[in-house]
Amino acid sequence: MKYINLGDTNWQVSAVAFGTWRMHSGNNVSLDQATKALEAAYDCGINFIDSSDVYGRGESEKLLGQALRNSSIKREDVFIQTKGGIIPHQRYDFSKEHLLNAVDDSLQRLGLDYLDAYVLHRPDPLMEPDEVADAFDQMQREGKVRHFGVSNFNTQQFLLLQESLDQKLLVNQLEFGLKHTGMIDHGIHSNMSDERSIDHDGEFLEFARRMGVTIQAWSPFQLSNYGGLFINNPDYPELNQALQKLADKYQVSKNAIALAWILRHPASFQVLIGSMNPEHIVDNAQGPEIQLTRQEWYDLYKAAGNDLP
Repeated sequence: MKYINLGDTNWQVSAVAFGTWRMHSGNNVSLDQATKALEAAYDCGINFIDSSDVYGRGESEKLLGQALRNSSIKREDVFIQTKGGIIPHQRYDFSKEHLLNAVDDSLQRLGLDYLDAYVLHRPDPLMEPDEVADAFDQMQREGKVRHFGVSNFNTQQFLLLQESLDQKLLVNQLEFGLKHTGMIDHGIHSNMSDERSIDHDGEFLEFARRMGVTIQAWSPFQLSNYGGLFINNPDYPELNQALQKLADKYQVSKNAIALAWILRHPASFQVLIGSMNPEHIVDNAQGPEIQLTRQEWYDLYKAAGNDLP
């Protein structure tokens, strides 16, 4: 397993993180299955676990906590991160009261004394940075949270919050993969007026590299806008042929190649995978071991339907 520094810290975390958005009964995941998936990830060298209070309406956190206790994994050997700030189908809420209550509820469901990181799940237009800062200070002062991050923030949203914090925001979770390449597209199409030149992220990719922020890439096999998966999708024959060609060369799966494509970028991405299948987890974990050539990286980018001006 390849390891990277989380943010600008010396904390070594696996380049692939174990995501738990599918770990709940709605996906027919039992405690035994959750435990086996967690142990498979750990045995592959994955030492980072990501969750959220909205996954399965809290059930994912609860099942994760049970699986941790049911496994042979020591708490101190893994980095556990969860997210908050969403009240499903109602609003986003970064008020101090909600965040403090949310982190307490997450800790209770997880059965933990502390979190290694707490992440704001989606931007709240009503965010008061000083109020978030007060909440973060109290979480840290009480020993409940060690580090902090955000998810789906653009650069200005990130800076607006960071300027009010004593803590450094270490991560930003953003969708990124072969079929969601906007962070790269607009840079390649710089000084042009076509659709791909539009910047939807506030140049966060370049910002992250300059500021030492880790981008956690979510849904790496997903089509944009939750349109399903591109792996083995007959609607994307050119991309799957290109993936298979490299999978044959490196003796891994197409999924591993798709992960290797993300990790080939010099921004030191961390990729979130969410499979509950131990075989798929082991398979995906091979991605960081593959170092694609520059031409192979560009060949996949073009096969995904992108052009080079």
